[in-house]
Amino acid sequence: MSLRITILLLTFCIAKTIAQTGIPENYELVYSQNFEQPQAINDFEMTDPNVWISVNGENGKCLELYTQSNYKPNVRSPFNMAVIKDVKVGDFIMEIRLNQNGREYPHRDLCLMFGINNASNFYYTHIASKADDHANSIFIVNDEPRTSIAEERTDGVNWGKTYSWHTARVVRKVEEGLIEIYFDDMSKPIMKATDTHFKSGYLGFGSFDDTGKFDDIKIWAPEVLKDKNTILK
Repeated sequence: MSLRITILLLTFCIAKTIAQTGIPENYELVYSQNFEQPQAINDFEMTDPNVWISVNGENGKCLELYTQSNYKPNVRSPFNMAVIKDVKVGDFIMEIRLNQNGREYPHRDLCLMFGINNASNFYYTHIASKADDHANSIFIVNDEPRTSIAEERTDGVNWGKTYSWHTARVVRKVEEGLIEIYFDDMSKPIMKATDTHFKSGYLGFGSFDDTGKFDDIKIWAPEVLKDKNTILK
């Protein structure tokens, strides 16, 4: 096989992979974490470090939120947050594996946070068993209690048994205000919103007031913004 044909085949395979995964060509993998190394927990700033531990997951180590944080936010918002300290982005795609290991009830949740500027200014998606005014939606926290901004959303998700793992994805395009949330099926979002309040910010995960495990984080973005600040203040 000639070198030219080989290059063409590789180019085709890369383009096909990008199309299948939904990652734009100008995005790079700017962060990846599988929690296999003991120092992995140092990547995060947390509302309460005492409630997070490294445990065995589906395929090796993962990070577990095992109980409620001793944290009282200034405005009504999730109590349990782990924020990636060195990844501040505008446009991005974040993918993460989730295991909600709590009891089944309508607000059974895990949350993904983004556009985090500080503890009182950020977006989050609350992925829950049933949708209502305060559950299974996209929210903004903007110096006042969280407000739902979802334009479209499903009636809820099926977390399954306590050992069930799922893949979630957050897509953000700041200029058009696009926010999309995917759950297992990456071809159709379970939630959509449009908002332009926060043009950039840090990313994180956790829960409003439940427990769960997190693993295999990947973040793609056109660039990482340089900004070294204490986040949750």
